[in-house]
Amino acid sequence: MRILIYGAGAIGGLIGGLLAVAGRDVTLVTRGAHREAMAARGLVLHDRSSARSDTIAVHAIEPGEEKPPYDLVFVTLKAHQIAGSAQHIAALRAHDGCFVFVQNGLPWWYFDGIDSPYAGTPLASLDPDGTLARSFPSETVVGAVIFKPLGAAEPGMVSHAPAPSDRLVIGEVDNSLRPRLEAIAGAVGPAGLKTEISTDIRKAKWTKLLSNAVWNPLCALTQARGNNIASYPPTRDLAIAMMREVIAVAAAAGTVLDADPAKIVGDMAKREAPMSSTLVDVRAGRQLELDALDRAIIEIGQLTGVPTPTLNTVVACAGLLDQRIVAERIAIRPVSVQGGR
Repeated sequence: MRILIYGAGAIGGLIGGLLAVAGRDVTLVTRGAHREAMAARGLVLHDRSSARSDTIAVHAIEPGEEKPPYDLVFVTLKAHQIAGSAQHIAALRAHDGCFVFVQNGLPWWYFDGIDSPYAGTPLASLDPDGTLARSFPSETVVGAVIFKPLGAAEPGMVSHAPAPSDRLVIGEVDNSLRPRLEAIAGAVGPAGLKTEISTDIRKAKWTKLLSNAVWNPLCALTQARGNNIASYPPTRDLAIAMMREVIAVAAAAGTVLDADPAKIVGDMAKREAPMSSTLVDVRAGRQLELDALDRAIIEIGQLTGVPTPTLNTVVACAGLLDQRIVAERIAIRPVSVQGGR
């Protein structure tokens, strides 16, 4: 099995590094200083819990240097980055291969392949001109979501802290059980990342999104970490209200989440939260990941008749920040935030 990791940042770097250690035929595609560091010294996986760092020899290349076809293409770009490279990525798959899309948030194929009153409805917030649907037919797509906090500490390094809850969840667009799911799990699981096969990949997406849709935009706007937000009463209430709206939209779309927003936010206040990826992007002057994490929820809310006033307000503010970043390429300087317990 020839495996390609397209977008070998934190998520792709971890998966690719583990596969390389396991002796798989894997190639990592990334750009700039990250690729140069991996090519020069290897990929460094840093375990924050033990302070141990392992350097792994990997085959890292720039986009355009691939040698297709590949049997398994992991697409680990952020959701809003896929369309710009869609045609290129689509040409890399072997005839009987597949794409494994490992992104946070909701996918453009959300209403494809399922029995729903909204079956076949495209989501304009995720695929406004149909580029993704044309480039990646649903039968070639495997949905995925990773539950594991990761960070790119420096070029060529991925930092992580192993936990019992770490896992990669994979599933078909139509919720079927195809042999290729076992093949993917058989490649990744033994390499060191627990891999679960799901017959409801959308529920796995919503489960993680319940946190990402709230903490990511709030962290970006407040320049604070999740525990700071959860410890300050006004923003704590805001986070709870946002979670309730996410749960309501998910239910209207057919996914019931057994979750208590007040408990989730209360638990967040009790622990030291890592810096959210969106806050990292703000400080680096990069485009924010709002479409898949929030705007798609708002769009489904409009489609199903579920109001999302709190999400609307927060996303409007985060959207303006994103507009400024994209237009002016500004980076917000870090500030010190003291959070109560």
